[in-house]
This record gives sequence, C-alpha cells and structure tokens, in this order.
Amino acid sequence: MDLSSVATVVLAVLGLLVGSLLTTVIARVPDAEPVLTPGPRCPACHAPIRGRDAVPVASWFLLRRRCRDCGAPISARYPLVEVLTAAMFVLVGASIGLTWALPAFLYLTAVSIALAVIDLDTKRLPNALTLPAYPVMAGLLLLPTLVEGSWGQLGRALLGGAGMLVFYLALALIYPAGMGMGDVKLAGTLGAGLAWLGWGPLLVGGFLAFLLGAVVGLGLMVLGRAGRRSTIPFGPFMVAGTLLGIVVGQQIADWYVGTVVP
Repeated sequence: MDLSSVATVVLAVLGLLVGSLLTTVIARVPDAEPVLTPGPRCPACHAPIRGRDAVPVASWFLLRRRCRDCGAPISARYPLVEVLTAAMFVLVGASIGLTWALPAFLYLTAVSIALAVIDLDTKRLPNALTLPAYPVMAGLLLLPTLVEGSWGQLGRALLGGAGMLVFYLALALIYPAGMGMGDVKLAGTLGAGLAWLGWGPLLVGGFLAFLLGAVVGLGLMVLGRAGRRSTIPFGPFMVAGTLLGIVVGQQIADWYVGTVVP
C-alpha cells in the first residue's frame, strides 16, 4: 500500500520520537532502572540533557557528537536507533496500511528494535520487555477485531503465537546452549504478529530468522570473528526475520508458491 505524503511524514516523525525513547529503554532496562524518571542524562557525567539537545538525530550533529557539559563522545547508536525506528515505522505503515491494526505493529516494531539492541549488548532479552508484550499486543489486536470483526485473524494470531512459542521451547529444551528462554518468550509475540497477517508471513518470517542467523554465523567464522562454539545472540535475527516477514513476507510466500512449488 502506498502511503500519502502526510502519513509518511507523520510515521517518520513518530518513529524518530519513539526511537529517541528507545535509546533510553535500551540503556536502562537491562539494569532494571526506571525508564521515564529521571529524564535523559549523559551516560558519562550524568548531567540532564536539555530539551534543545534532545531533538532526534539533529542534536547529535549540532552537538558535534559530544556532550554539551563534559565533552564526552555521544555514541552513533542514538541517531542510528532513531533513524532505524523511523524507517521501519514507514515501511510497516506502508505494509499494514492505515488500519486499526497498525498501532499493534508499530508497537511490535518498537519493542523488537529495543530487544534486538539489548540482546546484542547483553545477550539477554529482559522479561521487563518480553512479558508485557503479550498483554499489550493482545489488547492492540483486540481493537481491530472488535471494530472490523477480524475474529479469524485474531484466532490465527493466537494459534501462530502459540505454535511459535512451542517450537522455540522445544528447540531450547533440545539444545539449551543455542536457544535461551528469552528467545522463547519473545517468539510467542512475534509469531502472533506475523500470523495475524497470514500463514505465509509467519512461515517466511520464522524461516528468515534462522537463515539470517546461519549466514551471519558462517560469515563471522570465515572472518575469524567467531568459532563453532561461539555464542551469538539470536534475538536480533528473530527480530530481523519478523520485520522482513511483516514488510515482504506475503510477497515472498506468493513468489515461492507460484515459482517453486509445482
């Protein structure tokens, strides 16, 4: 679906603002710190960040990538997370359309990005984000169900989420060194979101997670950055597979059925 220029700008700006909040979530949630209070602070000198210095992306350049108070470098992660969130909000909006289901998928996008970065940092997927995602997604998907009567999609989302959770749980029990319980807890929410869109996106998104993980793992081994016993966080691949499944999952499924399947 093609978004209007106004809708694209609104989603991009919303993504920048949410991305700015996600940088705080990423920094604080792993240490069980409150997200909203105190306000944003410099990680080096802990000085409060002024409102004029908290403009997404722009402030990073205007401050020349350094804290106004102590001069400590500001990581490029901040604008990267903001830009990534904005870009994904626009892509997801174009894929889902301006429907009652869009808030659920924008939420799923935001929490997925935060979890992916946290997993890269800490090799953990905190319960503080994975567990609340279940009732939040359920409530947000219930909205289009009640308004549009999408009971079939809701039922498919429940089945898909449960199926993905059970699949990942089985993998974690069979090979605990390669699959953590955080991945299992995340799987149910991602599966529900993909299944709401259809069985095709669910299968494509789930498959792409493992494909991307295998490709990156082999690449790191070839470059000497990892060995056969190295542990690589799988959450980012789950998130990447899911976001690709949302944006192009149905198209890939249709292509596969039309081209590969006899």
